[in-house]
Amino acid sequence: MKLVLEELQHQAQALQAINHAFPNIDCNKKDNISFANPLIEYAYDEAHFIDIKMETGTGKTYVYTRMMYELHKKGIFKFIIVVPSPSIKEGTKNFIESDYAKQHFSQFYENIHMHLNTINAGDFSSKNGRRTFPAQLIEFIEAPRANTNQIEVLLINSGMLNSTSLKRDDYDQTLIDGETCPLKALASTRPIVIIDEPHRFSETTTAYKQIKELHPQSIIRFGATFPLKKEGRGKTAKEVPQYYREKPQYVLNAVDSFNKGLVKGIDIIYPSLSEEQTKQKYTVVSTSKNELVLKGNNKKEYIISVGESLNQVNNDFEGEITYQGGKKSSGTLSNDLEVSAGMTLFPGTFRESYQEKMIAKAINQHFEIEKRNFFRENNAPKIKTLSLFFIDSVDSYGRKSQQSHGREKGWLVNVFERLLREKLSEEINRLIYSIYPREKEYRDFLKATLNSLNSEHQDVHAGYFSDDRGTSDEDIQEEVNDILKNKEKMLSFKDEKGNWITRRFFFSKWTLREGWDNPNVFVITKLRTSGSENSKIQEVGRGLRLPVDENGQRVHQDEFESRLSFLISYDEKDFADTLIGQVNSDVEFVLNKNQLDDKMIQMIIADQRKSDSTFDENTLRNQLGQQNIIDYAGNFMEEVELDGINMSGFEAIQELYPILKKQQVMETKIRDMQNHPQPTKVKLNKENWNQLKEIWEKLICRSMIVFDREIEIEPIIKATFGNEDNYVLHPLEYTTQSTVITEGNLDIVQEKQTSSEQYETMKYGEFLKSISQETSIPPQQLHPFIIQGMSYKNND
Repeated sequence: MKLVLEELQHQAQALQAINHAFPNIDCNKKDNISFANPLIEYAYDEAHFIDIKMETGTGKTYVYTRMMYELHKKGIFKFIIVVPSPSIKEGTKNFIESDYAKQHFSQFYENIHMHLNTINAGDFSSKNGRRTFPAQLIEFIEAPRANTNQIEVLLINSGMLNSTSLKRDDYDQTLIDGETCPLKALASTRPIVIIDEPHRFSETTTAYKQIKELHPQSIIRFGATFPLKKEGRGKTAKEVPQYYREKPQYVLNAVDSFNKGLVKGIDIIYPSLSEEQTKQKYTVVSTSKNELVLKGNNKKEYIISVGESLNQVNNDFEGEITYQGGKKSSGTLSNDLEVSAGMTLFPGTFRESYQEKMIAKAINQHFEIEKRNFFRENNAPKIKTLSLFFIDSVDSYGRKSQQSHGREKGWLVNVFERLLREKLSEEINRLIYSIYPREKEYRDFLKATLNSLNSEHQDVHAGYFSDDRGTSDEDIQEEVNDILKNKEKMLSFKDEKGNWITRRFFFSKWTLREGWDNPNVFVITKLRTSGSENSKIQEVGRGLRLPVDENGQRVHQDEFESRLSFLISYDEKDFADTLIGQVNSDVEFVLNKNQLDDKMIQMIIADQRKSDSTFDENTLRNQLGQQNIIDYAGNFMEEVELDGINMSGFEAIQELYPILKKQQVMETKIRDMQNHPQPTKVKLNKENWNQLKEIWEKLICRSMIVFDREIEIEPIIKATFGNEDNYVLHPLEYTTQSTVITEGNLDIVQEKQTSSEQYETMKYGEFLKSISQETSIPPQQLHPFIIQGMSYKNND
């Protein structure tokens, strides 16, 4: 399967904004440096740097890759891409070097080639006592401008940028102009720097200071979130995003991304605790270098020193979890959980039995979605379904084995594989008598999965952890490659030999939390609590991208509503509200739910004047006052009746003026499935409803017969197929045509002839399928009685 890229409107708009904002080449300055970018206007001036704000999963990498092609048309040919982590670096590298990306961009930029250079810490190794430069570093720095058909790109992560290898100047080689320091040589190329995930590169970080040492002519940042700065003083101080030019040059915020169907919707799911366990909770009072202080419901405080176990407070804190120390703002437990003041811990969620409950729920959720993606309506191309687990301990997945390839299984993998085997067997048995082609195909897929799971070298699930980097273990390296590099393989059902690709469950600790994503991740399970709301939001982002089908085509929300199931523990049950609040805050301004304010008024007026040029504030206030939506002071009424439905005044104004809904995420996009399961609804405005009302009322008058499913159906089936009078032989009929000439005219005479030796037949599978479709009785229920009935007839 090959991925197929396409031009999307929001990505084209981002490119237009960049082209408009990027300075022109400065033709007034002499430039004789052949290995460097030409000088641009406002070079090195931060006031003319560019920010592009795009939500996770909407194609930032695509935009900045295509941007390099666009800027190359102006004469810019050297770019440095800086990313925060190796996993993001690997994802960017795979995209730029992929055949499908090269093929896509070649449609627009004929004969232009992008040469990607990557350098790692190990590339600076010393050989025979001599310190030498990596070949790709030399290629990037010394590439000449004369090669007009080539774009030079250097891809590095922040760790590489901060390494001493780039700063030292005692190498036994020289670069351009006799330079022996790589950082200075890179600066001499006058690069354009692209920063991915800019919130990880605030001005105070060492990495950002190193970026400035590259002396970029311009910096272009791409991200969903940006570094924060304090604004104001004292109690009025607040943190706001820090943008170049005071604002991004293009904005695709989270609200628009969800509401326009550019990313998956989200269902938040969490298993409940027993009523007794919900009462057992502990609030973090404080953390310090030496101790953790918890307070129980009985108001009693418990002090846990470094190295002491939490089970001294409550036995439900299973697994010998100890306090590891920390600082005033936060501390860490031995399972790597970050805890901070005000955080609530439910001991019941730390029990392995609760973790098993979450794993079982995740597996069931996976197969519910997998079947929906496999058996799409109208026989549409299938969609491979993937699941991702975030875990708190590497050892729970498995330790690297010294005796053999792979890992020694941890408790979590043993539980996961046991539950997965049970689920696979259940699904296979359900399809055992199926004759439908796609159901038979799915049964084969499940059988291949079960066989692989039971083999010595299973390829159903894979793990990726920080200490896996550079491993020489073949089995572990294959897992890492499948997760980081082999995206097309993981999206495919079969390999080039026709064998099933059964790997579709991934496990990671925190390594995949940021930057990595796969469009076909439909289930993300968060085992154990995470102390940071930002980390959970990053985790959700790994599965927001819209899926692709088995042909590599992107499946849009108008074709197929795709949703991400995000499973969390009971500790985090309020996360749905937190996420909705986070998404709704990602707008130019947050709606005032208490009062009609100036910003809201101006937004409504601007929208209404598109169709009514006379609409003004007085018109708006009069309309809202007459319908009792606001009082004289402009406050929203607590309860309003609108079209026979009771709602708040704030909800009513949103119904009357839908432009306001664009300022917050639609209620169907992020759902708390535990407390507020919401069926998908389609809303019509009043005008449209009046047009459809008459025909709809006629349509709903249709009747249907409902059979009582309580009756025993099997005796009826047995009586039907056991009655020999119901079996009738249909002999084949032949029609013979002959020609006769009568009075000079040619006539055709047809004579019907019946054969008593041959009879009409059909394949048994088609026969069974036809009866099943006519009766709505499953084939596996019909099959044994039909066979039995046929045997009665044959015996006669």
